[in-house]
Amino acid sequence: MASACRLSEDRGYTVIELLVVMAVAAILFAIGIPSFAGLLREAQLSTATNDFFASINLARAEAVQRGVRVDMVPTGDDGDWAKGWTVFVDENRNRRPDHGDLVIFRHGPSPDGMKITANLTDSTVQYLAYSGSGRTRTHANAYRTQFGTFTLALGNKARKIKLNFVGRPRVCNPEADPQNC
Repeated sequence: MASACRLSEDRGYTVIELLVVMAVAAILFAIGIPSFAGLLREAQLSTATNDFFASINLARAEAVQRGVRVDMVPTGDDGDWAKGWTVFVDENRNRRPDHGDLVIFRHGPSPDGMKITANLTDSTVQYLAYSGSGRTRTHANAYRTQFGTFTLALGNKARKIKLNFVGRPRVCNPEADPQNC
């Protein structure tokens, strides 16, 4: 009978054992947080790049389908793509999505800290325009193509969307392929 009582007394954990387990868990958690933050930034960059790429393809496809010029411009008047962008048919030809225009798609702001910069043939105003033939064009001339790169950066990671001479986009990673990106 004495041994049965002794077994019931030895079933719990001591405070020291619990503190050691909590300390080990806290150390493992602290080690895992930086790698999780990097993973989160990578996922945000990938999502924003895919959204931007899809919007470019949407503008191109809508221009071909409708047979008219379709523009993609940053939201707001300051030309900051990271605040969002709009794909629209510029009915009144003022190069801004407003009252008389058909808005095809509107994207909200990118994650905090995201920078989206354009380096295009016509960078005087931030825009991308496709003609009804599916080719890019500038505001200055309907026959002059708009090509170059959009760079999306978050922290020390970046992705580029390159537009070739006819306006076909492709995504590249400058870290993985610096020669072709």
